[in-house]
Amino acid sequence: MKEKVQALISFLESDTEPSIVLDTDYTILGANNAYLAAYGVDSSDALPVGRKCYEVSHHYDKPCDLSGELCPMSMARKTKAASKLLHIHYTPRGQEHVDVELRPILDGDQQVIAFVERINTIKSASVQATGDGLVGSSPVFNKALSDLSRVAKTDLPVLLQGESGTGKELFARAVHDGSPRKKAPFVVVDCTGLSDNLFESELFGYEKGAFTGAIQAKAGLIETAQGGTVFLDEIGDVPLTMQVKLLRLLESGTFRRVGGLDTKTSNFRLVAATHKPLHQMVKDGTFRADLFYRICVFPIELPALRNRREDIPKLVHSLLRRGAGPLGMRYVVSEPAMRLLTQYHWPGNIRQLKNVLDRARVFCDDGRIEVEHLPSEWNGPEAIEPEAIERTERVLETTAQAVSPQETQSRGAVARKLSIDELKEIDKTFVGSRKELAEKLGISERTLYRKLG
Repeated sequence: MKEKVQALISFLESDTEPSIVLDTDYTILGANNAYLAAYGVDSSDALPVGRKCYEVSHHYDKPCDLSGELCPMSMARKTKAASKLLHIHYTPRGQEHVDVELRPILDGDQQVIAFVERINTIKSASVQATGDGLVGSSPVFNKALSDLSRVAKTDLPVLLQGESGTGKELFARAVHDGSPRKKAPFVVVDCTGLSDNLFESELFGYEKGAFTGAIQAKAGLIETAQGGTVFLDEIGDVPLTMQVKLLRLLESGTFRRVGGLDTKTSNFRLVAATHKPLHQMVKDGTFRADLFYRICVFPIELPALRNRREDIPKLVHSLLRRGAGPLGMRYVVSEPAMRLLTQYHWPGNIRQLKNVLDRARVFCDDGRIEVEHLPSEWNGPEAIEPEAIERTERVLETTAQAVSPQETQSRGAVARKLSIDELKEIDKTFVGSRKELAEKLGISERTLYRKLG
């Protein structure tokens, strides 16, 4: 068996993606160099060979399916076929979203004797607060991210659906960045408020003299996107008279500039987004059914912010990093203010959260955002959903105390396994002294200072 495993590992060296070989008892038998370079060795972890996969990737003491998560090995063992899931793994860089693909190895009797696990880090999203891109780790966010990761590598049209302010353009850009077209242009077309003529000239371009003011020919956004991705934002606002021309473009890949006779071709990938109920619009006759079925090949539902409250502290810190403050001031949020931010129902979603934080910065002179810097109307009970209060307390307790998903592990053991970035994130959120934080984490103050620098 050892020789067979070594031969398999040698074969996996040709794979540029991190890969490991597992036995049927979750033990890592070997890893290729790509895995060792990405995940295998840092100052605190030994080589993963001989350890359980769930111990290395999740810091669990039992398999994922016994710890509240789906397990690709459990699925592959039953089906004897490849299984693919999105997980959050611990890495030397902290926690990261990864695509895990597990393939069973069968013997001559078609019995599973080992597994090959291939791991691909999703770079378009972050588990931790970051200066750009998608941020989150809640189940509903991970579901949307998993769908995105699967479809990005294809050329299928994608329809992003969800309330206004849920981050559709960021998701659309993540689809583009995860596709083979990522080096080509990503072109955004805002369909809101465009008349028939303006929409046509913006999308298809126009020839010189096509209308008053057309003093020279101009290429449209479709031509600009050659080889790349076109993002039609709020496609539900496309005028009904223009929907037939858009359908013809999507079906044939051909179009004509306004005032032109020559037929042009364009090769692009379509990502569309809307907050409107397109199904109902089709029934009402305000959106063409044939266009709807053409764009809704792979729909992805983006969650409202009130349905992913556990992501709000991360989003708050991310948005505070991205916004401009006076003289580069670093902002923190007090515990009462964070509690209110997490409990609020957010009808405007992430866009509203950004605006609230931008406003708070204006009133915050010392860099510490307090309750009084938030909108005064939030003091009324109508601003908070009653069922959100208990969930908010769990979110803030987890953020402040770094409680592990494993009830069997001590708080100090968890703290010692946290990355430096994770400890810094907890330090920013925690309200109190370093000594008090060390006591909460179950480690010495000296250890905390050494890790944080």
